[in-house]
Amino acid sequence: MSKSQRDGIFERLSKDGSTRYCFQIRKKGFPHVFQSHRRKTDAVKERNRILAAMEDGKFLHATEARKHTLKELIERYEKGHLKKIASSKQIAEIRWWKAQLGERRLSDITPVLITEYRDRLQQEITVRGKLRSNGSVRRYLAVLSHMFSVAIKEFGWLQDNPMASGKVNKPKEPKGRVRFLSEEERERLLAACQNSSNKLLYPIVVLALSTGMRLGELINLHWDDLDLQRERITLHDTKNGERRSVPIKGLALQLIMKLKETRTRVTDLLFPGVSPYKPIDPRFSWEMALKKAGIENFRFHDLRHSFASYLAMNGATLLEVAEALGHKTLACVKIYAHLCDSHKDKVVSQMNAKIFGEV
Repeated sequence: MSKSQRDGIFERLSKDGSTRYCFQIRKKGFPHVFQSHRRKTDAVKERNRILAAMEDGKFLHATEARKHTLKELIERYEKGHLKKIASSKQIAEIRWWKAQLGERRLSDITPVLITEYRDRLQQEITVRGKLRSNGSVRRYLAVLSHMFSVAIKEFGWLQDNPMASGKVNKPKEPKGRVRFLSEEERERLLAACQNSSNKLLYPIVVLALSTGMRLGELINLHWDDLDLQRERITLHDTKNGERRSVPIKGLALQLIMKLKETRTRVTDLLFPGVSPYKPIDPRFSWEMALKKAGIENFRFHDLRHSFASYLAMNGATLLEVAEALGHKTLACVKIYAHLCDSHKDKVVSQMNAKIFGEV
C-alpha cells in the first residue's frame, strides 16, 4: 500500500493528463464527501480539516458556510429582516458589504478579512468630502455582525460569528453628540419649513420636535397608527423591535387634524411621496430649509436630540427622557444628564429643606 493510500489520498489522472490528488470520506451520520485537488498537500490539509470538523460537530455548518456567499446572505436578510423603517444609510451600509465581499463564500470571511475592509472604510471619503467617522464605521460593522448572527440562529449557515468576542476591533466610540436648536434657531427653521414648497415638511418637522420620533418612523406613519381621540400614535416597527406609544399634543396635533381634512383616500400614508404608495423623501427640502434658516452643523436626527434636550431642561428626569425616546436603558440618555442639573438641584434642595428645615 502506498503512502498516499495510507493517508487516505489517492491519485487520479485528469482529462488533460495532469495528476489530481483525491480523497473521499464515508462516515456514519454525515454526507459522503469527495474532493479533488491539484496539490497533494492541499488534499491532505482539507481532508484533515473535514475530519476534525466532523469530530467537533461543526462539519454541517462548515459545509453550509462553503455553499453560501455573503451576497446570498444579504439578499435573504433584506427580504426578511430589513424593516420598512430602515434608513437610506442602513441600506447603503448593507449594499457596501455586498459590493465589496458579496462573491466571497461565508467560510472565507474571516476576522482578518473583515479587519482589512474595516480599514478601507476608515480611509474612505464620504459624499460630504470628509473621511468616514468612527461612528459610521461602527455602524457598518454592526450591520455585518447582525447579518452573521441571523445566519447562525435562523439560517444555519454558520457555526460562529467571525466578529464575536472582540475578534474584530471597532474604532473608538465617539463622544455623544448633543446638538439642539436654540430658541432663535428653532424659530428660523420652523419659518423656513413653513415657507417651503414641500407642504408636508412643516408638519413633519413639528412632529419630530414635539415627539422625538425618528425620520423613518415619521415618514412611514399610516392613519391607522393614529388615535386622535386619545391623542396618541402607536409605532409598531421601532429600532429596538418593541411597540411604542407616542403622545401628540399642541401644534403637532393641530397640524395632523388639518392633514386629515385634506387627506386623500388613495393611500393610507400620512406623508405620501410623489407616488402615493410610497412615503415622502423630505431630504432635499429639509436641506434647503436649513440653508434658508442659516443653520449649520445640524442633521434631521438632531431634532430628536432637541426634543430630548427640551424635556431635560423642562424638568424631566433621565428615566422620563429614556421612556419618551423609547430607550430600554438610561445609558443612551446620559448625554442629556447635564441638562437635568437644574431639576436635580431643585429636588435635592426640597429634600434638604424637608429634613433639616429652611436655612
